[in-house]
Amino acid sequence: MKYSPLLLGTAAVLLVGCEPSRSTTEATSAPSTVTATSPAVRAESMTKNGLTLTPLTTSPKMPEAQMQLLSPPATATLPSGDVAFDYQITNFQLSKMSGGMGMGQMANSMKGQHIHNIVDNEPYSAHYTTRFSKPLADGPHAVLSFLSRSYHESLKHRGAYDLRIINVGDVKAGTPPPIDVRGPNLFYSRPKDTYAGADAKRILLDFYLVNTILEPGGNNVRATINGTEFMLDKWQPYQMEGLPAGENTVKLELVDSGGAVVPGAYNSVTRTFTVTP
Repeated sequence: MKYSPLLLGTAAVLLVGCEPSRSTTEATSAPSTVTATSPAVRAESMTKNGLTLTPLTTSPKMPEAQMQLLSPPATATLPSGDVAFDYQITNFQLSKMSGGMGMGQMANSMKGQHIHNIVDNEPYSAHYTTRFSKPLADGPHAVLSFLSRSYHESLKHRGAYDLRIINVGDVKAGTPPPIDVRGPNLFYSRPKDTYAGADAKRILLDFYLVNTILEPGGNNVRATINGTEFMLDKWQPYQMEGLPAGENTVKLELVDSGGAVVPGAYNSVTRTFTVTP
């Protein structure tokens, strides 16, 4: 197992969601084969049981984009109820439409670029301003925030995310945090909700990693889509094609070189989403 040096922010905080897009309600596997796809995406795909997974590599690079969560402070204890979030963002414009091939190929938020705010690895909420509030239950919470393109692809470089623990309400002394923010963690992002029409042809698979890298012979993400397994040895977004109409299931697991799930509360997660004609 390898760890990446992603330690950012203050108070020893590690720094590593969405208004509905136009198509959502918010804004036994055969051997894999390699098929040719449009060079605008990438000339490598994994196809099994009628499902195709293609890396999305055409998004414009934005290494200068930076995000810092100013409030709430890490390990803060806050009153019960709504929690106010305040971010500082540089070299990244919220509510702007993103460039790249992904914008025309997948579900796209008509409100533009945004922040994904994920609490305890539940489905994200999307925010188009640097200040907002959201209700949180009493207790300790793991909060991951990251910058997102308008078509919901996360920015994955150092400085584009923040991970911290906060406490809300009356938290009993000695209550453990949901996760070890210094350990390897996997967070689910997309797909989410419902996809229809053109948006259902190619659906984004995207997740967030903290304190780990993916590589052949090391940690991988095992993506099981409707029972069909794909092993991912590189952290990047993917386009899924060939999904049937109706409810679909994605299971993501952060696994070690032996295929065992890496310890961590969020390192195995299953979600469902819907495809309509």
